[in-house]
Amino acid sequence: MPGKLLVIGGAESHDAGDDEILERFVLLAGGADANLVVIATASESPAEREKEYAEAFHRLGAERVTPLRLESREDANGDLATSALERATGVFFTGGDQLRITTVLGGSKVDSALHARLAEGMVLAGTSAGAAMMSSTMILGGSVATVSSASVRTGPGMEFLPGVLIDMHFAERGRLNRLLSAIAMFPHELGLGIDENTAILVDGDVFEVLGRGTVTVIDAGQARDISCPSVDAGGPIALWGAQLHVLPAGHRFNLTERMPMRRAEEDHAH
Repeated sequence: MPGKLLVIGGAESHDAGDDEILERFVLLAGGADANLVVIATASESPAEREKEYAEAFHRLGAERVTPLRLESREDANGDLATSALERATGVFFTGGDQLRITTVLGGSKVDSALHARLAEGMVLAGTSAGAAMMSSTMILGGSVATVSSASVRTGPGMEFLPGVLIDMHFAERGRLNRLLSAIAMFPHELGLGIDENTAILVDGDVFEVLGRGTVTVIDAGQARDISCPSVDAGGPIALWGAQLHVLPAGHRFNLTERMPMRRAEEDHAH
């Protein structure tokens, strides 16, 4: 049974009583029996991030939490790293710079081991940069306020969740135009804009929304017309007839059928 993905939009709560996203990760990975690995490759201050998440996970009942420091390609291709992953029931990627994750880990033995362990049932979670890297096409940046090919920079992601394009800190940083621009350029991908302290829990081809905010889904698959100038030319994008869905906690979405689903409790009522 393939493992689950927990993709977090950043700034998830670490406060007791309001930490449902991190608590769900610990429970999915085995609770008191979990063997968790924290990877802070994206961060400029990995020791701080490792300590922060180890403390949170210990408080939530996980006894075994191991930081895995991967700062070079040599680290990512080392036997120590892959053996740590063989025993892990859950792996958590912190925030920072998503390009560091793909540059250090992409194509390495750790990359292969993560995909293999996910297929075997391990839980993989990431927040902010650790969320952005999960898709096939990854948003690297961009802050131009228009819907245009100059508004977003993209690159290859780690492909843990193919077929989607993830943007994080979504409502808080006003990133709708950035995600619309990316989806116009990559209309075969579904755009997922995840707010802070909000996550999607992906199980097979269905995800459920967790947390305090919403997930915005942009689907250009049925768009009637897309006109996308080259990045060099810049200029505005035309996008007709794309679909947009906004999903708060409890709502689900089928990634294969590209369709929102009723809340889990509503299903039982029918």
